[in-house]
Amino acid sequence: MKAVRLHAVRDLRFEEVDAPQQPGPGEVLIDVEAAGICGSDLHNFSTGQWISRSPSIVGHEVCGRVAAVGADVTGFMPRDAVVADSRYWCGECDNCRSGDRNSCASLGFIGEVCDGGFAEQLLLPARLVIKRPDDLPANLAVMSEPVAVALHALGKLAVEPGAPVLVVGCGTIGGLCALALSKRHDGPILLADRNVERADAVARATACKIVALERAAIAEALGGKPIRFAIDATGSIAALCAVIELMGSNSRLVLVGISHGKLDLDPNVLVEREITLLGSHAFKDELPDAIAMAGELSAVLPQFINETVRLEEVPDAFQRLLAGKARGLKTIIEIA
Repeated sequence: MKAVRLHAVRDLRFEEVDAPQQPGPGEVLIDVEAAGICGSDLHNFSTGQWISRSPSIVGHEVCGRVAAVGADVTGFMPRDAVVADSRYWCGECDNCRSGDRNSCASLGFIGEVCDGGFAEQLLLPARLVIKRPDDLPANLAVMSEPVAVALHALGKLAVEPGAPVLVVGCGTIGGLCALALSKRHDGPILLADRNVERADAVARATACKIVALERAAIAEALGGKPIRFAIDATGSIAALCAVIELMGSNSRLVLVGISHGKLDLDPNVLVEREITLLGSHAFKDELPDAIAMAGELSAVLPQFINETVRLEEVPDAFQRLLAGKARGLKTIIEIA
């Protein structure tokens, strides 16, 4: 079958590989319909930070249809429309037993600890397969995984009704956080991003207001009110430091970006202003809600798609994305 495999740092190849074997006990074989290129895919390609096996078929944002199931698998039939749970969790450790599967003691991600979805077929444990509505198009269904990441971050933020919110970074996750907020929150939502085209795209889809990441600009946008709730989706240490300086008293800042570098932080800033700094990793149990939300947002989500490519075009798409040549937020791989 056709697939895209990561062999080493910056060594991504479109190849013909052996198709997965028929599913064994507890497994589901999926005919992949679409996959999404995530910022973490680009990060791993550039740095090798999460290369744990090589070569490995890339891709953890995946949807498709069931091709076959193992003899002991119930609840799935061939042709069922499904979405993959990107988190490869064990189900046996204390965190998994308590429902915190995104903190599994041996957590990995498909496309890393096992072959992923940049291929014509994908074999997964049945526990990592979730049904989706049959009429939810593949290009929207595949976005339910990053929507789940956004919903988890918003759950951590726990914004108060009517309170202003600042979303820093208008990439996929930041954009989806803003989109979800625009549908569920009744207060002002501000966007900050140095990429003007991306910020404009998110603002058009959400009706949120773009501001400079400066105290005066935010004060002007909010009539002098402070920012007490913010999400950093940039992974930029400079942006994060700037946001911390802008936060008001008794405030909450959620970090959902993948960072490069270390934070030089004066903890007295957090203490004196009682700033709560929270990390948000992947998602917990939000994926079913995210699948439903992808259907509800079917008129808006296509605006976030930068381009649709074929498997053989994926290595070039990685280069365009790393060079900052994408104008949209999400590149979708159309496979079936």
